[in-house]
Amino acid sequence: MKINMKTVLLIPFFALLLFVSCQDEVTEITQPEEKEALTAESELTNLMFSTSIMDGSADNIIDHASCTAVKLPVTVEINGLQIIIDSEEDFKVIEAIFNEFDDDEDELDIIFPITIILSDHEEIVLNNQDELEALIEDCKEENEEDDDIECIDFQYPISFSVFNTDFQIIDVVTIENDRQLYRFLKRVKNAEVIASLNFPITLEYADGTTLQVNNNEELAKTIKEAKNICDEDDDNDYGDDDFTKEHLDEYLQICPWVVYEFKRNDINKTETYKEYALNFKEDGVVVMRARGGNVLTGTWNTRVTDRGALLKLEFDTLVDFNLEWVVYDIEYGKIKLFEVGGNRVIMKKNCDVVIDITKERIKDYLQECLWRIARLNIEGVDTEKNYIGTPLKFYDDNIVKIRINGNFIQGSYQISEKDAGFALQIELEDRPELKLVWIITLLQENLIKLENINNQMVLMRHCPDEDDDLEYIDNVLISGEWEVAAYHIDGENKPEEFYMYTLNFMETGNIKVTDPNDGIFNGSWLAYRNEGLHLGLFFGDNAPFNDLNHRWKILEITTERIELKDLSASGTIERILVLEKRI
Repeated sequence: MKINMKTVLLIPFFALLLFVSCQDEVTEITQPEEKEALTAESELTNLMFSTSIMDGSADNIIDHASCTAVKLPVTVEINGLQIIIDSEEDFKVIEAIFNEFDDDEDELDIIFPITIILSDHEEIVLNNQDELEALIEDCKEENEEDDDIECIDFQYPISFSVFNTDFQIIDVVTIENDRQLYRFLKRVKNAEVIASLNFPITLEYADGTTLQVNNNEELAKTIKEAKNICDEDDDNDYGDDDFTKEHLDEYLQICPWVVYEFKRNDINKTETYKEYALNFKEDGVVVMRARGGNVLTGTWNTRVTDRGALLKLEFDTLVDFNLEWVVYDIEYGKIKLFEVGGNRVIMKKNCDVVIDITKERIKDYLQECLWRIARLNIEGVDTEKNYIGTPLKFYDDNIVKIRINGNFIQGSYQISEKDAGFALQIELEDRPELKLVWIITLLQENLIKLENINNQMVLMRHCPDEDDDLEYIDNVLISGEWEVAAYHIDGENKPEEFYMYTLNFMETGNIKVTDPNDGIFNGSWLAYRNEGLHLGLFFGDNAPFNDLNHRWKILEITTERIELKDLSASGTIERILVLEKRI
């Protein structure tokens, strides 16, 4: 923003039919049944079409129209101050200027010409305010129901199989964004093409959560259910600070809310209250779950005043929360509270978090699937690399097993209730770093966080039998012998150290590595999903493969070749490892 007072991905390369596409998920193209094809007037076609319509509500503070969007950058003049708006973040600056004084008359003038994006994604140039006013006359009024569906969107790319009149596949079309989807579905609605969507696909809700669907019926049901689950913010203000009491009450009760940031009387208490979870109930009761698992009960109520919406919290013992907080911003999946005197709370919605922790619930979660150690910090030292490819399995009779080099080593575990909350104690031979009394600070279906004084551990659920992509990867890996074809590091390809070695991925999770002299050593491997698909490799101290001990992100996989990448904290590629099937 400038102020002037004067003026890849996972690329599965499935060589099926004519389709080659870059996607985050493994997508298999199969001959669908004719009934799966989209038709011009079908409910699913119309739902997808409404989802692809351009949503112009984000910049209503500028153009006062939800069916148009001003293409950025644009220059506006607010109360004599000229500002160049470079991004949607700058909309907050406009509102801040509007809210600076209560007794002034705010004016915003657009500096023409500007480019406008229409609901069909077409762009036109406007030369003055009259042309803009004429354009938005056909738009719906503030908060009036419109055709676009804003609470859910597709994660791109997606693809469609296109058929001839004999219902034979003649092409596959890859869609990268809403504009392309809109135009393709327009052709479907005009009966110009016969097509079906290739599954699975991933949908993203307005709060950032995602859901995978696998067929037309699931997709239609998901879009319909999501249509009205968020505030589309089709008013001419910025953000969501103009909501009603009813809307706020309903929004608070959707899911539990987890504390992300906390400040009281100018003292930062985030470390004290981070990951505390609040569950707002319909009867005015709020249940607070502390990090250690302790559960406290209080009351809550809301009201709307000249200051805006207020949320009052009262607990007998948790006095830092006892305040009537101003709800100064609601974003998708996030609520921000404040009060004068240096008081601030940011909470994020988390429908998976468990408020009422019990021993039975902990045990049920632990026994559902395997659990991999995603993080293990002991006295400030990260040691999780030693547990790559070594998942844990918890059993009903207090037996726990860890899989090392394909063999399960047996130990025991106990769940107990302490003053600080519920605890998990693990006993495994030769694993002293795990042999601690871990306090469960966060319990979710797919994630468990544990703490012990200066130690932290994070367990993530691993259910390979429930994931078709992981099943495909596993089958590819165990189907033959592999060798290192390339190893890019520091901008150079240096595979020489790995020449003549053979890797044999066993179904048990063991890797047998054969050296040029027919010596054999073992390692561990695990393919898993975590914001993408990964392959964990661990060879212990066995050189030169100990350099490959890492949780690699899968960049590309075919039956003959696997390309893996190592990302830095900033997201840049630091290393690339290529494995090829040995002939």
